[in-house]
Amino acid sequence: MGIQNKPTGFSKYFIWLVAFILLASGIFLVFNGIKLIMVGGSWYFALMGLAMFISSIALFRFKPIGAIIYGIAYVLTIIWALMDVGLQFWPLFSRLAVFGGFAMLVAFAYPSLIFASRHKKSAGGYKLGGVIAILLLISLGLMFVEHNTIYNSVQIQKNTLADKDAPIDWQQYANTTMGTRFSGADQITKDNINELEVAWTYRTGYLPESSGSGAEDQNTPLQINDTVYLCTANNVVIAIDADKGTEKWKYDPQTSVPNWQRCRGLAYYTDVANQNISTSDHVESTQTQTAACSSRIIMNTLDARLMAIDSQTGKLCDDFGDNGVVDLKKNMGDIPPGYYTITSAPLVANDVIVIGGRVADNFSVGEPSGVIRAFDVHSGKLVWAWDPGNPSTTNVPPQGEAYTRGTVNVWTTMAYDPELDLIYAPTGNATPDFFGGLRTQYDDEFNSSIVALERKTGKIRWSFRTAHHDLWDYDLPSQPLLYDIPDGNGHVQKALIQTTKSGQIFVLDRATGEPLAKVEERPAPQGNVPGEYYSPTQPVSVGMPSIGNETLTEADMWGATPFDQLLCRIDFVGSDYRGLFTPPGMNKTLQYPGSLGGMNWGSVAVDPQTNIMYVNDMRIGLTNWMIPRADIPANASGIEMGIVPQEGTPFGAMRLRFMSPVGVPCQKPPYGTMTAVDLKSKQIVWQKPLGTVMDTGMFGIPMRMPIPIGMPTIGGPMTTKSGLLFFAATQDFYLRAFDSATGEEIWKARLPVGSQGTPMTYISPKTGKQYIVISAGGARQSPERGDYVIAYALPDKK
Repeated sequence: MGIQNKPTGFSKYFIWLVAFILLASGIFLVFNGIKLIMVGGSWYFALMGLAMFISSIALFRFKPIGAIIYGIAYVLTIIWALMDVGLQFWPLFSRLAVFGGFAMLVAFAYPSLIFASRHKKSAGGYKLGGVIAILLLISLGLMFVEHNTIYNSVQIQKNTLADKDAPIDWQQYANTTMGTRFSGADQITKDNINELEVAWTYRTGYLPESSGSGAEDQNTPLQINDTVYLCTANNVVIAIDADKGTEKWKYDPQTSVPNWQRCRGLAYYTDVANQNISTSDHVESTQTQTAACSSRIIMNTLDARLMAIDSQTGKLCDDFGDNGVVDLKKNMGDIPPGYYTITSAPLVANDVIVIGGRVADNFSVGEPSGVIRAFDVHSGKLVWAWDPGNPSTTNVPPQGEAYTRGTVNVWTTMAYDPELDLIYAPTGNATPDFFGGLRTQYDDEFNSSIVALERKTGKIRWSFRTAHHDLWDYDLPSQPLLYDIPDGNGHVQKALIQTTKSGQIFVLDRATGEPLAKVEERPAPQGNVPGEYYSPTQPVSVGMPSIGNETLTEADMWGATPFDQLLCRIDFVGSDYRGLFTPPGMNKTLQYPGSLGGMNWGSVAVDPQTNIMYVNDMRIGLTNWMIPRADIPANASGIEMGIVPQEGTPFGAMRLRFMSPVGVPCQKPPYGTMTAVDLKSKQIVWQKPLGTVMDTGMFGIPMRMPIPIGMPTIGGPMTTKSGLLFFAATQDFYLRAFDSATGEEIWKARLPVGSQGTPMTYISPKTGKQYIVISAGGARQSPERGDYVIAYALPDKK
C-alpha cells in the first residue's frame, strides 16, 4: 500500500475549493431538507446534503472515497430526478445541472486524490470530467430551444370573409366592439414580413414613473381616416399623422391620482352622416368634416371624468355634458383619492357610451359603487344605470342617496353585439377580495360574472357566474369575444367567449347565457376562516381547454438551482393547497393561478378565416393568509403585494407572489404561453412559451440571453388576414410576429423598452400602406421606461 501524500500547489487548493463547495451546499441541503421532511415533503434533499457533507470531509482529508461517495450520490440523483419528473427538460435541468457541475469538479479533482494515495497517475477522472463538461454544455445549449410546446393535429377549414368582418382600419379598442382584435389588412404577409422596417417613431414626452402600482403604458391606439389617436398613462390624448407620425394636436385633461395610472384605450364615434367615410376606399385624402364634433374621441379618465373630444381639433365638445365633460363622481358618495379610477377603454354601443370603473381592491368594505352607466354620446346625458346592489335604481338614485357602495364592478372593457343590441359586462368582486363574510345576496349573485344588458334600458337579459362567492380576486379581467362559431350544419352558434384569471375559458350562448361548451359544478375545497362562508361547488368549464391552472404537486416545484427549488418545496408543502379554488385560510394558503392570472386584461384575438382564437396567459401563484384585525399595521395598503387592510372586516390579508428567493416563480416553466384554440372542435391547435430572459432574470438582473423559457405576459394579441399573429407584451423588449397556423416565430423587432400594449394595424387611406403600431412604455417587471409609439411598414417600392 502506498504512503498517503498530500497534494501540493494548485491541486491542493483546487481540492479544498471543491470540498468547501460541497460542505456549504451539504449543510444548506441538510438543514433545509430536514425542514422539508418535517412538513411532509421529500427526503431526497436531506439525504443528498448528507452525502455531500460526508464527501466534503473526505475531500478535505484528500481521501479518494470522498469523490466516490459524491459520484454515487449524483448517479442516484439522476435516477431520482427521472422518477420525479420524467424527461421534462426544465425540471431535469433544475435538478441536475448544478449537481452536474459539482460532479465535473469532483471528477477533475479525482486524479490528484488518486496520485496522493497511490503514487499513480490516472487520467480517468479528467476524461470523466470532460464528458460531464460536454453534457453540461449540451444542456446549456438546450436552454435556447423551445420546450413545453404542444402541437395537435386539428383539421382546420378556411372561411371566406365579408368586408364587414375584416375591417382594415382600427376604430375601436379591439378593432370592433365584438372584441376580435382581427384586421383584414393583408399587405404584410409571411413572405415579405422580413422586409418590415420602422416607418416612424413618436415620443409622447410622458414617461411612466414606475412599475407595478405606479404609471404604466398599456395603450392600444386607434386609427380613424388619416389619424392615429392614443392616450398616455395620465390620460393625455394625442393625435398623430397616420403616415408621418407627426403630432396634429394634444389634449391634456390634467388628471391626478395617487396610484394605478393607466389608459388602456379610447373610443370613437361618428355621426351617421359621416359613416360613409371609410378608410377602405383608399382615397388620397379624407372628406372634410365641417360640423364641430361630428366625429369625436371618447375618453374616461383616472379621476372619474368622461370626455368627448373633437377628433379633428382636439377641443372638448361643448354640446357634451358640461362643456365637454361629464363628472362620473356624481351620485357616487364619498370617493377618497384613488378609490375609483377608470383605466380601461370606454365602450361606444350605437349611440350610448357605457362606463364601468375600477374600485381600489381590499382597502375596506363600503368602497365606491361599481355601478355601470350609459350616457348619450351626443349630449352626455345619463340614459340608464345598472346598480348591482339595488335593481330598482335604473337611472339617478333617489334624492339624497347614492349608488350602492361596495358592489361588484366592471373595470375592464365591455363588448357589444349590434345585432342582438346587447352589452356584455364582465364583473369583478365586491371588495374586499379575500373575505366575503359580509357580502350581500346581490354581491354573490353578480360577482365574477358576465352580465348581458339591454343597450336601450340597461335591464339584465341574463347573467352567468364563473366563480361562486369569489374569494380569490378572480375578477373577469378581459373583454369578452363575441363570435359566431360554425356548427358544422350550415348554421352558427352566436357565442360569447370569456377568459378568466382562473385559467378557464367559458363559451356561452350570447343570446341566452347558456353554456355552449360543457360546464360542470364540482365540489370545492372548504376553508376555516371564522365568519366566512364557502360555496360547496365551483363551475369548471370542462368543454374547453384549461390553460395554466393544473393542480400542482411537490414535483412541480422549480428553481434556477436545487437550492431555491428546495425552499420552494418547503413553501409549497407547508401551505394549504388543494388545487383550483383553495380558499384563503388562517394559515399560509397557496392560490394557483394567482390574482394576476391566468388570463388578464389583454383579452384574446380571433381569426375568422380559421375559427382559431389566440390566448396569452401568465402563470404566477399567490401565497396568502388572513391576519386578525389587531395585527394589521397602520400603514397597510397592499396596492400591489403585501398586507391589505380590508377595513370593516375581522381580517386583513397577506398577499405574496409565489416566487423563489432569486425572484422566479416557484413552479416549473413556462410562466407565460400563447395558445391557439380551435373554436369549432374546442381543442388546442398549438401552444408555445412566450418570451425570454433577455431583459430580466434572477434577482431582476437581465440575463441578456434569448432563452425561451416563457415569461408572464400582460397585454393582448392581434391577428391579420394574411395569417400573422402579433404580440409584444412579454418581459423582453420585442414585437414578434408568428405564423398564426403553426405558432412559428417568423419575425421580431427589438424595441427600445418593453411593451404592455396590444399591437394594432391599419391601411392608410392616403398612401394605401399597411402599418403595424405598438406603444412601448416599459415591461411590467423591468425598471426601464420609455415613451415610444412605433410604426412598422414595408419599404416603398422603387
